[in-house]
Amino acid sequence: MRFSGALLICLCLLPAGAHAQARNIPEQAKAGAITHLQDMIVAINGVAVRLAPGVQIRDQSNLLIVPTAVPPGSQVKYMLDQEGLVRQVWILTPEEAQQPATSSATGNDGAGTQ
Repeated sequence: MRFSGALLICLCLLPAGAHAQARNIPEQAKAGAITHLQDMIVAINGVAVRLAPGVQIRDQSNLLIVPTAVPPGSQVKYMLDQEGLVRQVWILTPEEAQQPATSSATGNDGAGTQ
């Protein structure tokens, strides 16, 4: 009986530990400000860009959201696919947004050449 109580306590603590994990945003992700325009089109740094089919947009809690739920002007890190479509987006927390961008993530890559 004592063992099952300890096991139950351990199982209850597992989700709390998983929630506290840091996000894994790739270093090559570019920085920018995003606004949803229409359907599968967003503006990144003022340039219209198409979203890839199956795009993953993660909010500040790392939960998947639909494009229409993106707060206008959100600071993000994003990745493009081989065709230049946005395939992954991470909406940054205020702490993440204050971190200096790496040289490969300037956000001025000409995204949205379509």
